[in-house]
Amino acid sequence: MASSSYEIVGVLFGIVAVWLTTRENPWCWPLGLVNVGLFILVFHEARLYADMGLQVIYVLLCLYGWHQWLRGGPGRGALPVSRAPRGALLLLASVGFAGALLLGLTLYRHTDASLPFWDSATASFSLVAQWMQARKWIENWAVWIVVDVVYVGMYVSKRLLPTAGLYAVFVGLAVLGLVQWRRSLLARAA
Repeated sequence: MASSSYEIVGVLFGIVAVWLTTRENPWCWPLGLVNVGLFILVFHEARLYADMGLQVIYVLLCLYGWHQWLRGGPGRGALPVSRAPRGALLLLASVGFAGALLLGLTLYRHTDASLPFWDSATASFSLVAQWMQARKWIENWAVWIVVDVVYVGMYVSKRLLPTAGLYAVFVGLAVLGLVQWRRSLLARAA
């Protein structure tokens, strides 16, 4: 499959949006909305239906995250970086695994999806990571690192090379985000 212009533009918006996320800049959310809108089209064309549906849900999560970052903190102010509660991490891991299994079986049995279980696992855990990011829980970056590494392999296998390149950049940005947010968390604790 050849790269489309909306895939390339989506890649550029994605890189800028994630870089802004590492900097805790709330403009990451509206730029993320453009990115996910373009990737709805890319993934539909590639028959990666879980990823296409994921982008639709990202629209809602981008709106939620934008609101949370601006008004979800103390006194309805900016939301600071924090650690996720242990119970929330266990619940989110369970939701991620259950979502991956249920969606994978559905796609396997009822669609012509090309990578139903890989597509479903990355989609499910991306939702988990995105939810954590919207709450500004630092652990989101560890989930993103794992998910993005898997995405790189998946997109290379589908010959979505600009998208694979984007997710390789996302791996590096996730490492940067973890470092930056850790500094922010430590500075706040001090």
